[in-house]
Amino acid sequence: MQQQQQQLITAPNLEAPDDFYEALIEAHQGLSTEESHAFNARLVLVLANHIGSLAVLREAFEAARGG
Repeated sequence: MQQQQQQLITAPNLEAPDDFYEALIEAHQGLSTEESHAFNARLVLVLANHIGSLAVLREAFEAARGG
């Protein structure tokens, strides 16, 4: 198992943020509001699994709440 980063990166870190946003919007195309919410929930779980560190995820929770 790879060693996980132990601190959340909050500085801009996307290679191509506009391309990411476009891909995210495209992923939601044709979905109902309910399907879109379910997609977002699954995406969060996939990305949380990729991150793997509960400490980093807790930092992300706090950052997402505006803290």
